[in-house]
Amino acid sequence: CLGLALGLHDRLVAMVTEAPGVLVHVDGEGADFLPRDERHLVARAMAQAWSVMGVEAPGFVLRCENAIPQSRGLGSSAAAIVGGILLARGLVAEGDMLLPNEAVLDLATSMEGHPDNVAATRLGGFTTAWGATPGSDDMHAGAVRHDVHESVMPVVLVPPSGMSTASARRMLDDQVARDDAVFNIGRAALLVHALTHDPSHLMAATEDRLHQDARSQAYPASHALVMELRAAGIPTVISGAGPTVLAFADADSIATVTERVPDGWRALGVDPDPVCARVHVRCS
Repeated sequence: CLGLALGLHDRLVAMVTEAPGVLVHVDGEGADFLPRDERHLVARAMAQAWSVMGVEAPGFVLRCENAIPQSRGLGSSAAAIVGGILLARGLVAEGDMLLPNEAVLDLATSMEGHPDNVAATRLGGFTTAWGATPGSDDMHAGAVRHDVHESVMPVVLVPPSGMSTASARRMLDDQVARDDAVFNIGRAALLVHALTHDPSHLMAATEDRLHQDARSQAYPASHALVMELRAAGIPTVISGAGPTVLAFADADSIATVTERVPDGWRALGVDPDPVCARVHVRCS
């Protein structure tokens, strides 16, 4: 339900062609294994968007310059989905009328399976998102955006190998204890205040009883690093489904974070992104 947009961006360029079919070029993250045809997630999102708009899908060439690490808990799939939908909309005359922003969030949520990452990708900043309420008159996903406190300096510590989100989810119990549920609800509510108004509460706000320990055996090095940094007084969590570690540093603690990066890992300082997904249309 909560998402944080970070200043780490994939750049996508699409050009309609006279010939049918899809050709995808990939540079950067995932270049050695991502598909180069209509199976690519960006291309699939474009096709879904055109279908919703009632537009016949044209042939096109897609270039992806990827900076977001794949399968690391950093929202690469959400970025691909939102990017593809906005690309498709931008290539259609009056596309923003055929696919308004509310429909963009609905479509992205249906493809991603949950609204947290796609909301942050679409809106920027720190977002609170929710899915449609079954049986209600309002069957749309929704999200609100918050500004992040200026002193928050996120650092992501990226391990050399990844893990699929689906695999990480299978490690979670279907049933949770009431005490643990209440504990996490309280921490989630506090996190909104901590990230937007008073980061001094981030240590308490980032405590968790439902996800991280349950997955600790899947990425023991990540879990150990979280515990080490928290013991040093730095609010730290597993980013998304992992295995990337996300530390909320400040000017006084950022050196402590970076000096503890394990061999073979990458440390990336990524400021919160207040805008996020951007579209530029060029007509030849």
